[in-house]
Amino acid sequence: MNNRLLERITLEEGKCGGRPCIRGKRMRISDILELLGAGASFEEILEDYPFLEREDILAALQYAACQTNHVVLKVA
Repeated sequence: MNNRLLERITLEEGKCGGRPCIRGKRMRISDILELLGAGASFEEILEDYPFLEREDILAALQYAACQTNHVVLKVA
């Protein structure tokens, strides 16, 4: 895990409903993940959102990986 990347993730009560964002900007982690999931490349995202940096996209992926790295119990 790269903690330097995760330092790019911010949580602010009054911004984006308190959801995790990139460097205090109004770009949520979920926005980046949705773009990637829709097939956008890093280059396309960076072109469309010039305030983002490559490390921001990597941070979003790292954050998502950390958030999903837990046991899920199946209730019968």
